[in-house]
Amino acid sequence: MTIRTHLLATVTGACALPAFADVSIYTTRQPELIQPVMDAFTAETGIAVNLAFVNEGLIERLTAEGARSPADLVMTVDIANMQRVVDSGTVQPVDSQVLLDAVPANLRSADNTWFGLTTRARIVYASKERVAEGEITTYEDLADPKWKGRICTRSGLHDYNLALLSAYIAHHGEEEAKVWAQGLKDNLAKKPEGNDRAQVKSIWAGECDISLGNTYYMGQMLADPEQVEWADSVSIRFPTFEDGGTHVNISGIAMTQSAPNKEEALQLMEFLVSPEAQAIYAEENNEYPVLPSAARSDLVQGWGDFTVDDIDLTEVAGHRAAALRIMEEVNFDG
Repeated sequence: MTIRTHLLATVTGACALPAFADVSIYTTRQPELIQPVMDAFTAETGIAVNLAFVNEGLIERLTAEGARSPADLVMTVDIANMQRVVDSGTVQPVDSQVLLDAVPANLRSADNTWFGLTTRARIVYASKERVAEGEITTYEDLADPKWKGRICTRSGLHDYNLALLSAYIAHHGEEEAKVWAQGLKDNLAKKPEGNDRAQVKSIWAGECDISLGNTYYMGQMLADPEQVEWADSVSIRFPTFEDGGTHVNISGIAMTQSAPNKEEALQLMEFLVSPEAQAIYAEENNEYPVLPSAARSDLVQGWGDFTVDDIDLTEVAGHRAAALRIMEEVNFDG
């Protein structure tokens, strides 16, 4: 027995060796959506993950807790929400070549403060009976009068629609974006209300022919016996910007300034962009992996391929205030 081994045995006999520190996450995503991938991390590393669902007041909580915050990481959806967390000064950049290699540049911040984990496309759900294949190809086309009385959507003030309008501004400028928002409003079949699935129900009921929605809602509808009929009445179409691709948004992660368990937190961040974790995450949530080589679920794969808009999401987030102002000026929800 070596001296080192003898000393280790002696210490082990006297008291238990310290375990890995837990990692604590504040998340705006429902914990059940991400628990499977956290369980996989714990199984592989022995590091437990504590999830705290913070649906409202995330930034206020982090700010109030300051250096005493127990949170190591923050997980959220929508680039504008993530950018607000960054702008609050409550997160820090991380140094990881693993993350840089795994996450495409347009899906992470230039200063390494946040990284996308999955993406979801903002697409068109179209009636299989009333909308021909190829009839809808671009976002710009949604403002064409041929769609008058045929479009349903949730509130124009919702984050998902504000992000789409922000991307429109990034492509075409505020003036053209306002014209487009007005044209989209003029084509609505009814006042914006409900969530993305409610719009598909309206298509099924014959109240409109197309709607805006996120891709993963198709998976959620197919998993709900009461909503399968709605899902079966539509197909997914991937419109693009005339000078770009299909708009996507993210679920993302950042490390807090306080991060009491920084080493373990970084280990988790790197695990979340591994092929194993990306496949679990995508399968559970019907989202797209950010890691190009990661497998999509069979359901998502069945929706077909599309060209992702390569505009930097940080730029998209920067136009959110203008997008909100435009939606209010055209009284989109009026």
